[in-house]
Parts: sequence; C-alpha cells; structure tokens
Amino acid sequence: MRAEIEQASDAAKQSIGLLRRHLDWDTVDKRLAELNAASEDPDLWNDAEAAQKVMRERQQLDEAVTAIKKLERDLEDGATLIELGEMEGDESSIREGEAAILAVEKEAASRQVETLLSGEADGFDTYLEVHAGAGGTESQDWANMLQRMYARWAERRKYKVEVAEMTDGEEAGIKGATLLIKGHNAYGWLKTESGVHRLVRISPYDSSARRHTSFASVWVYPVIDDRIEIEIKESDCRIDTYRSSGAGGQHVNTTDSAVRITHNPTGIVVACQQERSQHKNRATAWNMLRARLYELELKKREEKANAEAAAKTDIGWGHQIRSYVLQPYQLVKDLRTGTQSTDPDEVLDGDLDPFMEASLAQRVYGGGEAVEDID
Repeated sequence: MRAEIEQASDAAKQSIGLLRRHLDWDTVDKRLAELNAASEDPDLWNDAEAAQKVMRERQQLDEAVTAIKKLERDLEDGATLIELGEMEGDESSIREGEAAILAVEKEAASRQVETLLSGEADGFDTYLEVHAGAGGTESQDWANMLQRMYARWAERRKYKVEVAEMTDGEEAGIKGATLLIKGHNAYGWLKTESGVHRLVRISPYDSSARRHTSFASVWVYPVIDDRIEIEIKESDCRIDTYRSSGAGGQHVNTTDSAVRITHNPTGIVVACQQERSQHKNRATAWNMLRARLYELELKKREEKANAEAAAKTDIGWGHQIRSYVLQPYQLVKDLRTGTQSTDPDEVLDGDLDPFMEASLAQRVYGGGEAVEDID
C-alpha cells in the first residue's frame, strides 16, 4: 500500500477511535436497548416533552452507531480491494480501494469535528441573515452571492432552506435576506459564520473593468422552541408593516403583509415577509426576535465563561472573518484560522466544511494567532 494511503488509513482509524470514545462505545448498546424499551412503553407519550427527548436521543445515537460501523466496514473493504488488486495486478481495483480509504478518512474527520457540536443550541435549526454593506450594487450583488452560497451548502447537507425575508437591490442583488435552515446541528455548523465577508473582483458592473472590494455581513442565530422562555415586553418594541418586495402574486405586492420588529433596548431588528398573511408574518417575526435575544444571551455566557478565548474567536458584527479574492488571482482565506482554498468557485457553490471545521475546532480547543489579510 502506498505511503499516502497508509497515512490516510491510519488517520481514519484514529478518527474512528475518537468517535467510539466520544460515544462511550462499551456502553452504547446498553443505552440503545434502554431507549428502545422506553420508546415502546405505551405510557411514554403521557409526557410529550420527555417522549420527544427520548426519541431524539434514540435517533441520534442510532445514527451515530450506524455511521461508525459503516466507516469501519468501508475502511476494511477498501483495504481488501487494494490487497486483492495487488495480488492480481488489477490497477482498477487498487484505485477503487484507495478512493474508498480516502473517502473514509474525509468522512471520519468530518464526523469527528461534529462531536464538537455539544453546545446548548447546536442541534437546533437556524436563521441566517445576510446584509449588503456600503457600496450600492456591488455589495448588493455580493450579498446575493453569499445567500446563494449558504443555500447551496445547506442543500449539500440535505437541509431544508426557506426564505423568511428578502429585500431586492435597486439594480441587482439584494439589500438583505433571512434564510431559515432546518436540519440536525444546523446552528452548530453555521454559528462561526457570523461576521463580515469581503469580496475582491473585477466588477461586472464597471464598464472600465476595474477591481472592486465589496463587503457583506452575515448573522447566525438559533431557532428556539416553546420550551425556552424568553421574556419580551411589547412596550420595548416598535412594530412596522410594509409592502412585501418579493414574489408571491398580486395579494402580496398590494397589501402591507410584511412585518418588521425593532427591539429598542438592544437595537435588534427582525423582519418577515414569507407569508401572504400579516398575522403569520408577525408571529414568525416574534419567533425570530426571541431567537436573536436567545443567541445574544448564549454569546454573553460564552464570553463570561472564557473571556480570553472569546477575544481570540470574536464573531461579532463588524468583525471581518474571511476574504474571497477572484482577481487577479483566486484565493479564499479565513482570517481567524488561516484556512485557505484556491478554488473560490467551489467555495461559493457551498464547499464550506473545511472553514467551518477549523473554526469549530478553534472555538473548542483555542489557539490560533492573528492571520494577515490578503490584498
């Protein structure tokens, strides 16, 4: 077996071992049996909240065990293919086995990072807001590119994406948008994406073909359920209604169905125009505001628990986290971890996992020095 494949195989085995330890592999079968027995108890659903907790733990544990067993099986199958190919001089079998081992290494590493998602809200669905910075059409087009990038990332993970609110730009792009992304660990994966994203390119809107720098901001906050109580005084809020700017037919475009809520004590603003009904949009906007206030409280707790680490990994509004250069060369660089890609097209098409994995690891383990930006 070639040296690089042996290294990949060893790395995969190490990651699988860490996954086993994280699950406490020696007791996992017993715990699954307990959860299966509990799920078959006819009295379980007398307490809906407890029942949902049991079913959720059972599903997540079963999926984790199944995934680890598949990784081990695929790794063994890959090694067997290589061994048989070498015995029979079959290069196609060798290549197939090597590809299988490399795939296992990548998948195991990704799942290992996923074990870092143990925060209070990491398993929740999430809202993701994109806002264009100063710069008119250039920044509005960049904001549109970003919201597409995150939608494509979510689709790659089989997450469901809904547009809660979108405001079109004057000539092209968008002034802002709010996506609702639904899927296990959606918030956990996306939470490190909050911040300012910088684009450098030859502008398609400049007749002189000059290089432009554009900025857009991203904000991520978890969707919370009714079990989490967030107290909001209506007297602290201003509620505005306005005409929806998105598609949706004559009714949407001729009535003030869209709703915007401003929370005066914090300055947080949320908006929703997804539904034709103002009543439904109002309810969704209140839920979004509760989620934003919950995310603010989570961040305060994190900063209080570890002020030094929070300073190193600040994801606050106005903090530039990543640069995307399309001309005169091609490079995407994260300014917190130093993670890079020389394929911006692939990144903008949703290939964000390497950046997210590095940021998550940095948040959990710390480390990392200031990274120099690129021109």
